[in-house]
Amino acid sequence: MSKVCEITGKKVMFGNNVSFSINKTKRRFDVNISKKKFYIPEEDKWVTLNVSSKGIKVINKKGISEALKDAKAKGFVK
Repeated sequence: MSKVCEITGKKVMFGNNVSFSINKTKRRFDVNISKKKFYIPEEDKWVTLNVSSKGIKVINKKGISEALKDAKAKGFVK
């Protein structure tokens, strides 16, 4: 499963762990991704998406059909 949100386009970021003595080692900041099924009433079908927690909030605010339309326009979803 790719760690990219299909609604917002969020993906893994990289940075540093910084110790008390200011030694820096590389680390990665993973996105809070979960696989979730959504029902689209206009098309009368279920769709499974890899969505971040922010993406779920966007879907709750805009609606699934509007969020999918915006994500397709930005190229996040096929």
